[in-house]
Amino acid sequence: MNAYDKVWRWKALVGILVLVLGLTVVFCTTIGPAPVGFVEVLTILLRKLPWLGDFVPRGDWPESYETIVFQMRLARVILAVLVGAGLAASGVVLQGLLQNPMADPYILGISSGAALGATVAMLFNIGSQVLGMYAVPLCAFLGGVITTFSVYNLSRTGNRVSMPTLLLAGIAMGALLSSVTSYVMIMGGRDIHQVVFWIMGGFSGRGWEHVRVLLPYVITGFVVIYFYAQKLNVILMGEEQAQHLGVDVERLKQIMLGAATLSAAAAVAVSGIIGFVGLIIPHAVRLLIGPDHRVLFPASALVGAIFLTLADALARVAAAPQEIPVGIITALCGGPFFIYLLRKRPYH
Repeated sequence: MNAYDKVWRWKALVGILVLVLGLTVVFCTTIGPAPVGFVEVLTILLRKLPWLGDFVPRGDWPESYETIVFQMRLARVILAVLVGAGLAASGVVLQGLLQNPMADPYILGISSGAALGATVAMLFNIGSQVLGMYAVPLCAFLGGVITTFSVYNLSRTGNRVSMPTLLLAGIAMGALLSSVTSYVMIMGGRDIHQVVFWIMGGFSGRGWEHVRVLLPYVITGFVVIYFYAQKLNVILMGEEQAQHLGVDVERLKQIMLGAATLSAAAAVAVSGIIGFVGLIIPHAVRLLIGPDHRVLFPASALVGAIFLTLADALARVAAAPQEIPVGIITALCGGPFFIYLLRKRPYH
């Protein structure tokens, strides 16, 4: 296959995934106690699009349908899309930098740092008087960023950072912070239920304000990752080879780790800890389409968005009217799927 055909194949793949994501968003927005059909949701959403909306006729649905779609369901679905894409994109970067298929956004302790920040904010009401509902996401985000910064500096030897050392430092820091979080939860006593539910991960009670909090961080992370995707490909040939080809390897590590942390920490800050998305999705997509990060990154982000949106929909209906934390769903789906992939086609 020549380069021209390969580019068109990649574009077709990304286009198909965008279409599937759009259909997934519409389908998941139909799920809820009030019976709003697929066609009604699709029409309501199309009518809100610029230029196109004026040409889409309004159906004979009740006015309450639009309120249900836009005020009660769509924000949660969009948030699941952003979180899934952010976690998957972060996983792509970490697996590429560490050259380890088992790496994910939590391997550097990002989740543990975010969990500690959120736990302290919830149990001790830090910043709640000033920041209100934004206090917990902000503390979680800062916890994840500070943890990555600490792990990075612990791994430095002179002006260089060893990726295997970074991996081990992340594991050690994650274990340490998890222990501190457990201790803080015990000290918090009566409010422990709120913390446990947050740590399990989910989108219950989230709205458009959370989307607005997350969106700029995810967009920034995506732009940086895509811009440096080709240089990340070069690193796969080895750091010395990359240096010979003119890549500032240490600078690239800093930039890509920063972008991965930005996306993952922001996602964890609004959703809690949702495992397996950053591990399973990049690994599965890499097995299917190869290691070229120029297409692996957008494809993984789209698949991550689709996967988490469907997982959240399942979390809402699996034990209705009670809701299951989506982190449980992703673990139940991700574990067996990961084993299947390894048995079907071992990682090369």
